[in-house]
Amino acid sequence: MSHYVMIHRLRGPAILLLIGGLALLDQTGVIHHFWGWFWPLLLIMLGLFMLAERAALAAEGGYPVWPYPGQPYPGSYPGTNPGGAPPYPTADSSTNASASAEEFAKNSQGEKS
Repeated sequence: MSHYVMIHRLRGPAILLLIGGLALLDQTGVIHHFWGWFWPLLLIMLGLFMLAERAALAAEGGYPVWPYPGQPYPGSYPGTNPGGAPPYPTADSSTNASASAEEFAKNSQGEKS
């Protein structure tokens, strides 16, 4: 797994840990005004995560490559489509569609084909 993805996935749990830690300190009486501490620390933490993500991207040479619809999966044969369907309509299907459209127009006017 790329370092960028790992750092990006740690954002949510780190925010929950920040909330939990500050709530615990507030309940024990160590700090007062929970929200007064939360927002500055949240902004600092998110800034550090952004710097770490940027450093990971620079070290890895850019964003990780992800398979998306229409792109073959890594390691698959280049001539195959993982979905099994053709990626675009073929010439045969377009002529069949136009012929059926013409037949529909004739049938809607009452003519028989």
